[in-house]
Amino acid sequence: MTGSGRRAAGYLWLACGWSGFALLPWNGDDAGVLGLQWLATWPDGAGGSALGQALLGGRPWLLPLALPLLLAIRPLSKARLERRDGTALAVLGAFALMWLLVVALSIDLRGWTWSLPEALFGRLPRRNPGLGLGAMLYALASLMLLCRGLAARGACGGDFFTAAMLGFVTATIGLFVAYPLLRMGLGAVQTPRGAFAPQLFWPRLADAGIWRWGGPVANTLVLGASVATSSTLLALAFALVTDRTTFFARRALRVLSILPIIAPPFVVGLALILLMGRSGAINKLLEHLFGFEGGRWIYGFQGVWFAQTLSFTPVAYLVLVGVIQGINPALEEAAQTLRATPGRVFSTITLPLALPGIANAFLIGFIESLADFGNPLLLGGDFQVLATSIYFAIVGARQDRGVAAVLGLILLAIMLGVFALQRRVLADKSFVTIAGKGQVGSPLPLPPAVRWICQCVALPWAALTLVIYGMILFGGFVENWGLNNALTLKHYIGAFGASLTSNGIRLEGQAWDSLLTTLRLAVIAAPLTAAFGLMTAYLLSRRSFAGRTAFEVGTLMAAAVPGTVLGIAYILSFNNPPLEFVQTGAIVVISFVVRNMGPGVRAGMAALEQIDRSLEEASQTLRAGSFATVRRVVLPLLRPAILAGVVYGFVSAMTSISAVIFLVSPGITLSTVYIVNLAESGTYGMAIAYSSVLIVLMLVAILGIQFLIGERRIRRAVAPVPAIP
Repeated sequence: MTGSGRRAAGYLWLACGWSGFALLPWNGDDAGVLGLQWLATWPDGAGGSALGQALLGGRPWLLPLALPLLLAIRPLSKARLERRDGTALAVLGAFALMWLLVVALSIDLRGWTWSLPEALFGRLPRRNPGLGLGAMLYALASLMLLCRGLAARGACGGDFFTAAMLGFVTATIGLFVAYPLLRMGLGAVQTPRGAFAPQLFWPRLADAGIWRWGGPVANTLVLGASVATSSTLLALAFALVTDRTTFFARRALRVLSILPIIAPPFVVGLALILLMGRSGAINKLLEHLFGFEGGRWIYGFQGVWFAQTLSFTPVAYLVLVGVIQGINPALEEAAQTLRATPGRVFSTITLPLALPGIANAFLIGFIESLADFGNPLLLGGDFQVLATSIYFAIVGARQDRGVAAVLGLILLAIMLGVFALQRRVLADKSFVTIAGKGQVGSPLPLPPAVRWICQCVALPWAALTLVIYGMILFGGFVENWGLNNALTLKHYIGAFGASLTSNGIRLEGQAWDSLLTTLRLAVIAAPLTAAFGLMTAYLLSRRSFAGRTAFEVGTLMAAAVPGTVLGIAYILSFNNPPLEFVQTGAIVVISFVVRNMGPGVRAGMAALEQIDRSLEEASQTLRAGSFATVRRVVLPLLRPAILAGVVYGFVSAMTSISAVIFLVSPGITLSTVYIVNLAESGTYGMAIAYSSVLIVLMLVAILGIQFLIGERRIRRAVAPVPAIP
């Protein structure tokens, strides 16, 4: 970056800081910035800027925030920053952030949180709003001043762009992951009214109802182990059928295997209720043919296990099929040359080399089961797991946030333990089968007995998957499932009815509001999720900096936090000043980005490993800065990773339930929460109709995103050869 470019970037962030301090509302309000209601009390009232409130509104403690912005003008005006200039900027940025943090933590909903400022400045009103857009912009500008100073001192190789990305990602994880988890831990030692009471922690943690056999902890662990085992075995059989047999419908099975991924996580449970519930199709058929009443067996452990196995087998399959395809056929041929039977080759070569994928699929199934919320809520009945126990501790008759915080800490500890085990399992073993010589030969067919077993397991699962999703598509056209099976369109009309008037199209269905709200928030969250994931992946793959290990652990922790835990942590952290995000669309978007960043990081790191570093080095040799190199060289080659991040971010935002069920409000109702509420009230027809619309909508959206982003194109130009006379 040239000297003029450095000055322009510095002045830009300085202008952002002054705008947040002197112009924009320092506190938030219910209408938001775009509502413009804050203009009525600007500049010294609740909607005023920090400068106006400090000079005219009787809040002089805000005035020191102007000092870093004033003192930063001189060093930022230089074309080249010296080391002492970097020190000055780093100190100024750190001071601004620290003073802002002290001011923010000193004021809550009821006034001052400690006695010294109250003695100095007097009492505050009972209702104090949280920080608004002005404070957020000021904090971001202060962070950039700190990063600019650290880069001038040599951090991140002296590259401000890298330092800024590192600072932004670290601050985001700290603010929206570490801080809520700490507040949740603090909530475990507080009374329901917020008073500090550490003596309550042990009785809450040692409650016999939590740890007894049949309690939420034991149920969660048993369910997780059962689902992980069944989904891994089922996925292994499916992967062997699609990759190691000549079954005529292998391609169709591959497509069928990933269908549950684009559906909301509770749709399988909803379909099982229609299929095997008290008025389900199978029970009605048995009652009609044999006079046998099926009862309510689908509710409880067996129903949740069945639904989770069907839901998470595709995830395990995507892990295992790549491992099965990566096994070098030459190793199997070598064993066959030594006169090993097909069964012995499979048991001593193929299966051991697939062990990393099997272990990884098992742990992923365990993690997904721990984090699942929708299926236990619909099918659990009296079978309580930690995810649903946290929910009922908040919304049930008890309404004890301290108990919910303790349950959240237990679930988080189990999740982090399993996540750490996944990272370490088989770490000291080598299963390398792909070397520089490449692979020759074709994979050996399965032994007849193994092939027969795998087909007997996989094909019924595929048929059941077709039946379940057929129920989803058909169930919305039935009047009253199990009681009146007459065909009707009333569920679709009631949910998504519309009429043409003289003023245009009028949306009359009761589900339009939740669908349009979900679409709007998902469209905002999807590119943010992809961008945040790619920034993190670029830092982990391409940059070396102090504290890299801690940074990587922080990103992994963000990906490991269950949605239920994140939801309760956000309720405890962002429902009162200094940050009041609950009941706003912003907190929903933030939860989407934090929860879904993990796959974007993995896709970005995998794509970056395929790009030779010499391309970036050549760009920098031509005096292009890091920002120009990333924009012109790296990003065009990362289109597959961008597509993966955007698609996953959009689909996950549209189907998320575990975190957002705590964050919705009367003004912000999401599709998944609306469907769950319909199912809980017994309105299965409209719930099924809504679910089928979501599935079709996401298929269309995925194809549209792929068309807009396009593909990575690498063109090879042939140099012209001069003609020889």
